Amino acid sequence: MSLEVYKQLSEVMTKRGGDFLGMDIPEFYALVEVMFTPEEAEVNNALPMRPVTVEDMAELMNKGREELEPILEAMANKGLCLAVDSDGTQFYEGARFMPGMFEFMFMAGGVTARDKKLAKLLYDYRTAYRAVIPKDENGFPTYRVITVDRTIDPDKQVQTHDQVRSYVEESEYISVTQCFCRHAALLRGEDIHGIPNDVCMQFGAAAQFTVQRLGGRLLTKEEAMDVLKRSEEAGLIHMSSNTAEGNIFICNCDRWHCGAVKTALSMSKPGVFFNSGFDPIFDPDRCIACETCIERCPSEALTMGEDDVPVVDFDRCFGCAVCATGCKDEAISMANKPNFRGVPLDSTALEEAVNTSLQK
Repeated sequence: MSLEVYKQLSEVMTKRGGDFLGMDIPEFYALVEVMFTPEEAEVNNALPMRPVTVEDMAELMNKGREELEPILEAMANKGLCLAVDSDGTQFYEGARFMPGMFEFMFMAGGVTARDKKLAKLLYDYRTAYRAVIPKDENGFPTYRVITVDRTIDPDKQVQTHDQVRSYVEESEYISVTQCFCRHAALLRGEDIHGIPNDVCMQFGAAAQFTVQRLGGRLLTKEEAMDVLKRSEEAGLIHMSSNTAEGNIFICNCDRWHCGAVKTALSMSKPGVFFNSGFDPIFDPDRCIACETCIERCPSEALTMGEDDVPVVDFDRCFGCAVCATGCKDEAISMANKPNFRGVPLDSTALEEAVNTSLQK
């Protein structure tokens, strides 16, 4: 029964979509057998990607509530499904591997033997998966960079979804968790270069979920703004889902450990695949050629030009404004990128764009 339920789990996770699917390889089974007990895998395989109650699941699986409720609760507390309390009624929902479970498992910052084992097994699976299915350079990106809005030239057009602080200002419920990429790296014994780890933010129902289940900490708007400030000072990249509405998270990513950034950097033109829609503009009268921006640039898109003003390789530039936030002389501003492709309105439009690119 155990082997069969994990094989079915592979098929279920493939149908759910996302950045990593199920795959019939040894690394997959080594990982999921630690993530899920056989009973949890069975429930996961039946759990729909819409909110359902324990009673709904009992009817769907022809099992008793007394049997299912502790399994669903354990899964929610381990980040193996979504769970939200709405007016006293508990709802559960199936999750993808990523964005989803792979992140949820490490948000609480656990350091148990199981956490360390999962960090290694996850790395092994992602490495094996990418060896079989590399990221398509011509595919539509599921994530996007959000530039630092205070660096945008005031004469340029700025949409609400381009203003990272608008996420905070418009949200009543905000949380922060550990960066799953860096925490998993720490569990594997890697150096995270002194980068702040408690800077991944969630909004709305996602924030409620992380606070109730995954060790998230509730933030005031002032505290949330401080998280953004600390991230910018550390040279981290604001990143979220590639949609204009309904974004529920902001990750603050580094170049060494973040999966999305590392995937982009592995491509021939990182800035074409992973971008904010803004380009850095250098003021030659203000620039003192200190090269701080070159050192900070996460995609190594800057070199010093003959006139002692940095030159941008736009095939590599993310438009993240990490260069601008590190410039004490305020010689760098961000301007709209010419002919930048539009940002899908919501998750449905994003899925359509991704599917369309796969068919080409």
